[in-house]
Amino acid sequence: MLESFTWLASWLTYDVFGIETGTKLGNSIHFFIEDTSKIFFLLTLIIFVMGLFRSILSPEKIRTYIEGKPKTVSYFLAVSLGAVTPFCSCSSVPLFIGFVEAGIPVGATMAFLIASPMINEVAVVILGTVIGWELTLIYIITGLLVGMFGGWATDYFKMDRYVEDYVWKIKTGQVIQPTYDTTLIGRILFAWGEVKEIVGRIWTYVFLGIAIGAALHGYVPTGFFAEYASADNWFAVPLAVVSGIPLYSNATGVIPVVEALLGKGVPIGTVIVLMMSVVAISIPEFVILRKVIRIQGLVYFASFLAIAFIFVGYLFNALAM
Repeated sequence: MLESFTWLASWLTYDVFGIETGTKLGNSIHFFIEDTSKIFFLLTLIIFVMGLFRSILSPEKIRTYIEGKPKTVSYFLAVSLGAVTPFCSCSSVPLFIGFVEAGIPVGATMAFLIASPMINEVAVVILGTVIGWELTLIYIITGLLVGMFGGWATDYFKMDRYVEDYVWKIKTGQVIQPTYDTTLIGRILFAWGEVKEIVGRIWTYVFLGIAIGAALHGYVPTGFFAEYASADNWFAVPLAVVSGIPLYSNATGVIPVVEALLGKGVPIGTVIVLMMSVVAISIPEFVILRKVIRIQGLVYFASFLAIAFIFVGYLFNALAM
């Protein structure tokens, strides 16, 4: 099915626009059209399906599943639910408050918040078409393990002392919970509303990511990345983590950049940690979390994720050799 997007890009680029095959401009335009049509099609389809799923598995039900479970079980449930629920960074604060309100350990809450943006459903599907399903599966498992270990470390080092005082004072029932129309039509309307809301919020990031990917694909020589970002350069992975901190994008918006960098020969581990960094430890993400967590807690959170991502980067580069 995805070959149809390649055909569409070729037809528009070379037949309709009349751009010469093999030129830098032609390669860039082809990349832009193919990824734009492919990503927005998958984005719409998967968000709709996950919207139907979310109408059944609401944040309140997630809290119910995790609440009262032993810590080890709660970490596993938290990352598993985080991986299959389409909650974005804008949901971090209400979810955090809701989890704490329900008496769920802060470690399980942090495990959920780590896994949820890292294992984005749309990004996983597109990533599978870019790097193959075997490496994508390893990426998913790694993301789950990072989330579980992050939850354990949060509880072990008693990081709950860095949660803002007002969060603990919120009583059960004070947080207003949304209601859903549970009929089939209601769930379909809810899912379509999710598509319009999420796509409407992230489309600029997706377009920007595709434009950057197209420019990299068409105009940046392969030798540049081979010299500065090869697997032999041990500083490339930490630099990729640092490079993602000032940026902000949904995981879907980073995929075109990932695709272009991989096409230029940048090692898979280096590219993956750049994506993880942009999604999970960017400055805007921490500006949002600062509403519920003190600076000391955010420093710990960012440091842990940075170290974990660097380890993941080296692991993926070693596996790809």
